[in-house]
Amino acid sequence: MSHSPDPDEDDLGTIPAPRPAFHAEQALLGALLFDPRLLGDVTGLSAGSFSTAAHAALFAAISTLPPPDPADHAKNATWLNRVLTAAREEARGLSASYLHTLIQVCPWPRHAPAYAQMVEAEDARRRLRAAAERLVQTAHDISLPHPVQTVLAEADALAVTVDDIATRFPPRAGVLPRTPVPPPDTVPDHTEAAEEEQLLLATATARPADIESVRWLLAEDFTQPLHAGLWQCLTALVRRHEPVDPVTVLWEAQQRGLLHGGSEASDVLRFLAEPAGSVGHWGQRALTRSLLTAADQTGRRIQAYSDDPMNAPFQLVAGARRALADIGAIRTRWQHATGHPLPQPPRAARAGPAARRAPAVSPPARPVAVGRTP
Repeated sequence: MSHSPDPDEDDLGTIPAPRPAFHAEQALLGALLFDPRLLGDVTGLSAGSFSTAAHAALFAAISTLPPPDPADHAKNATWLNRVLTAAREEARGLSASYLHTLIQVCPWPRHAPAYAQMVEAEDARRRLRAAAERLVQTAHDISLPHPVQTVLAEADALAVTVDDIATRFPPRAGVLPRTPVPPPDTVPDHTEAAEEEQLLLATATARPADIESVRWLLAEDFTQPLHAGLWQCLTALVRRHEPVDPVTVLWEAQQRGLLHGGSEASDVLRFLAEPAGSVGHWGQRALTRSLLTAADQTGRRIQAYSDDPMNAPFQLVAGARRALADIGAIRTRWQHATGHPLPQPPRAARAGPAARRAPAVSPPARPVAVGRTP
């Protein structure tokens, strides 16, 4: 039997409950509305640090309006009305009752610095996830005329975000996220990559002297395990100064346990006998693909870290830096491959964390209700 909705029935049960950081935002704003002097003890925040437009507008208004006289503030709501008027310019839905609610839900106004740190930590999580998401999207953008340079620029922007977070939440030695990285949403189609890798292997077999010029290419850059193994066979034969041709490569592959049946051996012999282009060209194609794959994996890894609320900001910093190191290693090899150094990422200025002690402030009397000025 189908369910006929009651006209008086609401769907509030489908709305997700606010996360703890939302309550921290409310507590902080309530503390600042209750005692504006506490703003001097709140550091590292801006209006953009808040998760809603209403909270951002309120913090901007509190931060820009001149603070009231404490004695007057305890007696009337003049300053609170000014805050409400200013905040409504950016968030028209704000009401006087909500400001009153914020003051009432704040447990201890003197804990404002602690609430601010919670808000800042959640903002750091959001910023990190957004930067990682941009990196993943860029790695999959097939319309880019210069994909490597664009992806590395996004990786550099992500690194700057990580460094900026680290100035407020320095990483601790040996403390890394334990969040497992989810598998890709879709299985990548490596058909074109496999064909290009076969051309690379065939061309290197026909011109083994050119292998020395692509020492920056590693087996891990290949998408197919068999192709990675065959590349190791080729480099081993060249290193030992042994003859290189399809048959010697096939024999080396057998010695390494890469072949699983006669049909696979025939396929290897077939594509190794069909060289085309140059080793350098196909090598750069493989390295490009490897770099884009590393960027995608790095971005998804950092996204998974930032989505896990159990990871503290200092853990996010440590995990993100570990993940970005993979891109850094391929960046170096790309520079050797192309002969064109890429710009190094800018780094945010490192600074010590700001003091976060709660000051000994005696709270004034509760201000009168917003909107009623005696």
